Amino acid sequence: MEAKSLIQIIAEDEFLPILQEPTRPFIKISALFCEKLKNKKEVSRKFYSSLIQETEYLECFLDEYGARENKTWSFFSEYVACIRNLTIAAFYLKHILDRYPYYSLGESEEDSLEFHKAAYQLLEFLNNSIQNLRAEVISTGRANGLIISDGPFSQDDFSEIESNKRLPRTILEDEVKGEQERILDLCQKYKKVAQMVNDAGFERSEDLEKFRHIIPDQLDEKLVRMFKELVHSVQSEYDTYVKNTRIEQSVEELKNMRGYISMPLHLLEVVLWLCHFYERHEDEIRHSECRQKISQMVNKDVLLGQIFNFGIYYSKFYLQKGDKFVRKILGNFIEIVRAEVNVPHPLGFHARPSTYISLIARHHEGELNMIIDDDKFNAKSVMSLLQAGGLLADKGYKQVTMEGSRQAINDVKILAQNNYCEEGEFPQSLNYLRPDQSNA
Repeated sequence: MEAKSLIQIIAEDEFLPILQEPTRPFIKISALFCEKLKNKKEVSRKFYSSLIQETEYLECFLDEYGARENKTWSFFSEYVACIRNLTIAAFYLKHILDRYPYYSLGESEEDSLEFHKAAYQLLEFLNNSIQNLRAEVISTGRANGLIISDGPFSQDDFSEIESNKRLPRTILEDEVKGEQERILDLCQKYKKVAQMVNDAGFERSEDLEKFRHIIPDQLDEKLVRMFKELVHSVQSEYDTYVKNTRIEQSVEELKNMRGYISMPLHLLEVVLWLCHFYERHEDEIRHSECRQKISQMVNKDVLLGQIFNFGIYYSKFYLQKGDKFVRKILGNFIEIVRAEVNVPHPLGFHARPSTYISLIARHHEGELNMIIDDDKFNAKSVMSLLQAGGLLADKGYKQVTMEGSRQAINDVKILAQNNYCEEGEFPQSLNYLRPDQSNA
C-alpha cells in the first residue's frame, strides 16, 4: 500500500476563503494605525504591541500554508513580514521615549533635545514606511481576490491602558550578601561590553557610501544580537543583585547606571530589527522583484543612515557615558591591599610574566604597583616591571610585595600560585590573560 504524504496541496482558490478570516484583525488595526497618523495622534506602545500581535499571527498563518513559496501570495507574505519587523523597531523606540524620564541619565538639556529630535525622526520614518507597506498589502490582497473592508473601524477593540504616573515607592530595600563584590563584577562586565561596542569602530557619517558595504560584511544581525545579549546580561544581574537594595540608595551613581544599561539595551534592540529588515528585505543580498518594490516603500538610504547615525551612534554614546559612571562607582568601592607573592621561577620577571601582570593591572580599576624596599613600580608598564625584575634578581629576592585593589591583588595571587602561567595553562578566572582574549 503506497504511503500518503502528510502534506496536502490545496488549490489557490481554496486558500483564498481560508485566509479571509485571519486577515481581518490585521486590516482593522492597521487601518486604525493609519487613521491615528492621519489625525496626528500619538501611537502608544500598547497600540504598537497590538499591531505586532495581529501581524505576527497573520505572518505565522501564511507561513503554515507555505505562502512565501507561492507566486501568487509571496509578495503579500513578504510585505506582512516587513510590517512586523518595522513595528517591533518602532515599539522599542517608543518604549525608550516613554521611559526616558525615569532613566535618571542626568543629561544636559542640549543632549536630551538632540536625542529626542533624532528619535522622533526615526519614529516618523518607521511609521510612514509601515503605512506604505500596509497600502501594498491591501493592493496585493485585493488583486489576489481578498475582500478587504475600508471600515469604519472602532478604536474600542484596542484599549490603550498606558500611563506615566507611578505608585509611591514603599518596597523595603533588601540586603544582598556580597553586594560590593557583585557591584564590582557588574561594573567590569559593563566596561567590557562598552569597550567592545566602541572598538567595533562604527562612526556617524553624512556620506552613506561609507555604510553600503558594512552590512553584512562587518555589521550584521548576529553581531548586534551579541552586543544586545551582553548588555541584557548586565541588566539582569543588576536587577537581581542591586535593584531595590540599600546600597543602590546610598550610591547615587548606581541609579544613573541602571538608566545607562537600559538605554543602550533598547537602542540595540531597535538596531537589531532594522538590521534584520535590511538584510532580509532590502539589501543586495537578496535579488528579487519583491526586494526592489520594498525599496520603493522603505527608503533604503534613509534606513541605512538611521541604523548607523541613530542606532549605533546612540548605543555607543550611552555606553560611553555609562562607562564614566561605572568608573566612579568602582572608585567608591576600591579597597587597597598588599600581598607578598613569589617571584616567577626560574627566570624571574622577564617579558611573559611581566606582560600578564600588566594585563591584570589594566583589567582592574585603580593602580597596581610592585614594591621593592622603598621603590614603587607601575604594574601597567611592562618596561617598569622588567626594570623591577632586574632589581629583584640583583638583590636575590624570592618574594615581592604587590599593592592595589583587592580584585587585582586576588588575580595576581592566583597568577603567582600558577607560576605566572609560564606553561600557557590559565585558570578559569584568568582566561582574560590569554593572548587571543587580550588582543580581541
